[in-house]
Amino acid sequence: MISKKQFNKEINLIIANALREDVGGGDHTSLACIPEDAVGSAKLLVKDEGIIAGVDFARKLFEYVDPGLEMDIKITDGTPVKYGDVVFYVSGLSQSILKSERVMLNVMQRMSAIATKTAKFVKLVEGTKAKILDTRKTTPGIRAIEKWAVKIGGGENHRFALYDMIMLKDNHIDFSGGVQKAISKTKKYLENNHLDLKIIVEARNFKEIEEILVEGGVHRILLDNFNYEDTKRAVQMIAGRFETESSGGIHEKTIRGYAECGVDFISAGALTHSVNNMDLSLKAIE
Repeated sequence: MISKKQFNKEINLIIANALREDVGGGDHTSLACIPEDAVGSAKLLVKDEGIIAGVDFARKLFEYVDPGLEMDIKITDGTPVKYGDVVFYVSGLSQSILKSERVMLNVMQRMSAIATKTAKFVKLVEGTKAKILDTRKTTPGIRAIEKWAVKIGGGENHRFALYDMIMLKDNHIDFSGGVQKAISKTKKYLENNHLDLKIIVEARNFKEIEEILVEGGVHRILLDNFNYEDTKRAVQMIAGRFETESSGGIHEKTIRGYAECGVDFISAGALTHSVNNMDLSLKAIE
């Protein structure tokens, strides 16, 4: 996984790019009708229900836009919210609040939706050993905040990108000439380049599982699009020698069944690519 320093760098890049996109040469609406020295306050109002996420992002955003902005946080990240709740108050220069408003809302609405869905998935596997993982099926340019939201919702992050973990999937295996060749070449590559990266290998059938067990040297076996019965059999075959992960079209109605098969992890792209934003609103306080 990426370091905290790299993660913070990603967040700052997202903030800078979002403001570049939204503000550009200036918020001319605010500049036109609000005095430069005018001060005010606003509240973040919940008009939905779920898990709130992005409060800490809002803090970073406000500080980036104007260090003089002050937040009074009433509800922290990861807390269930309902219609009418006030998450925080922000006060300071009115122009700075308005400059931040849309970026803050866009991010918090999406982060809260992801955290809410993740929390639902986590609840569905409660009592099993399975942990919920995200994937790289994220919105280009804002992966860091989407994976942050998964963590807030109680899930765990899979690899962040292509550079922090080896993941041999179907195309890698086919282009390499088979699963054993793919693993062998990968181990040599890591050794030759002095890299310490975990190896996850996707298995599409029992034959590939057997080949992975023979070759060894991996961290986890990804059981892709296996049904319940085959997943149980695969877990028995692997017998704890490597971690196991289920993936492939898993949703609310099927996730419990996969968890009960005994896998260590369940990854779901739906956590980040199939959510409906939480309805939040920033309202000025007169």
